[in-house]
Amino acid sequence: MKALATLTLFLGLCSLSFAQSSVDDMVKEWERAKAYTKEYLDAMPADKYSLKPTPEMRSFAQQMLHLTDGNYGFTAAATGVASPVGMGASEKAEDQSKENVTKLVMAGYDFVINAIKTMTPEKLDENTTLFGRFEMTKGTALEKCFEHQTHHRGQTTVYLRLGGVTPPQEKLF
Repeated sequence: MKALATLTLFLGLCSLSFAQSSVDDMVKEWERAKAYTKEYLDAMPADKYSLKPTPEMRSFAQQMLHLTDGNYGFTAAATGVASPVGMGASEKAEDQSKENVTKLVMAGYDFVINAIKTMTPEKLDENTTLFGRFEMTKGTALEKCFEHQTHHRGQTTVYLRLGGVTPPQEKLF
């Protein structure tokens, strides 16, 4: 019986350690994503931030600011940390210069990273509703946020090519 109690305690401590490492790993992945996105922002020449592949598409700046709006919206919903930016406000910024877009996008990543640092494994397992209709755990909501920013950053690869720039090397690790 004592061996079973010891085993149960050991497994409990292991799972707690693993769960906390999942929060730490999430922060590490977001820090990597931030650095990778910064490489994209740096690569695009300042005079190409308004580049649109077709008239109905977002500009490079608008894509990056849309990514940022998603970072704020998903993260606020998932963590309960109030967003300092209104829904869709980044993409509507009047100043869409390279300098300002870079500042806004980096601030969005900092918001995500700092909000994730407030999470615990238990909080990640709590349920939430995204955008009033999608039920999932808070951890899954943060994964969806990561997917969203990856998707929009990936779209801007074409913008860089159209702007005569070689995109940054993939940054998986």
